Amino acid sequence: MKIVVLAGGRSPERNVSLSSGIKITNALREKGHQAVLIDLFLGDQLQDVTNIDEIFDRKPAPQPKVISDEILTNAAINKLRTDGTRGLFGPNVLKICQAADIVFLGLHGEDGENGKVQAVLDTFDVRYTGSDPLSSAMVMNKKISKELLFQNKIKTARYVAVSKNDAEVPPMDFGFPVVVKPTSGGSSIGMHFAHDANELNAALADAFRFDNEALVEEFISGREFSLGIVNGIALPGIEIKVNDGWYDFEHKFQDNKTTFVTPPDLPDDVHEEMKSIALKTFKVLEMANYGRIDFFVNADGIFVIEANTLPGMTPLSLLPQEAVADGISYPELCDQIVNGKVVTYQQKEI
Repeated sequence: MKIVVLAGGRSPERNVSLSSGIKITNALREKGHQAVLIDLFLGDQLQDVTNIDEIFDRKPAPQPKVISDEILTNAAINKLRTDGTRGLFGPNVLKICQAADIVFLGLHGEDGENGKVQAVLDTFDVRYTGSDPLSSAMVMNKKISKELLFQNKIKTARYVAVSKNDAEVPPMDFGFPVVVKPTSGGSSIGMHFAHDANELNAALADAFRFDNEALVEEFISGREFSLGIVNGIALPGIEIKVNDGWYDFEHKFQDNKTTFVTPPDLPDDVHEEMKSIALKTFKVLEMANYGRIDFFVNADGIFVIEANTLPGMTPLSLLPQEAVADGISYPELCDQIVNGKVVTYQQKEI
């Protein structure tokens, strides 16, 4: 197939997305597809739009990219485009996507995962991987997704939402320590732990750099896991063991910071229950094609942290490691994703 891999974009996670996009593009080429990497925000300086299919042949294979620790601001990203425009879609992006058989969304962060890109592609009848605009928006907004989890009796941390314009934090029915995170965002950007009111105020101030609303969640201790789903099938879970500190942006994407164990060292019944909860969460949030559910497990049970409609596909990302543990190579995983837009759920009642 002719496949556009969309990466980059305007998100603070832009560099992570480019790393995923490069690896995805090369994997799809290995499987025989005409895959081309396109930066959503910077676009492509295509000169001859009358023969746009040639772009799938002329683009050289992209080179692997080392992820920078820098979290990009809007101002820094805006400077990358020299024509002064600020629209999410760069030059010729939509035209090239329309010429493809399918678009593989290698995007990360709010503007890639909140449904905006998906809605534009739907408007122009362009096929793409992952969930639709509604599901993407619900999952990206942690407040909405948590309310859906509560309504469907799926365990998750209690929380209060705080607006940037609120004079004070609403009353909490849980105590310190707490977890503070932007309502919409990913890769632990803007996330902090707070042990008292002073730390809470400082954490909120930083979270508000990335969003106009933040969640203050009760702290849940326990072992941390993630579990991917591809075309209705739950992959083996993976345990995340941080060598020092916690699973922040640096630990997610830099070598030798975290130890990953898959399949996880769990009793079979607990592992199966985690898979069942992941599938139920996937369906409750109306996700499709593929995704990832994150968990904490302790003596009180299995708690969903959050879901992810476009899981990372970098060399250190969780979903590819789980696939390998299930006998699925990285190129085969990418091929299954582009060929599996019709999802058959394998939900168990819990």
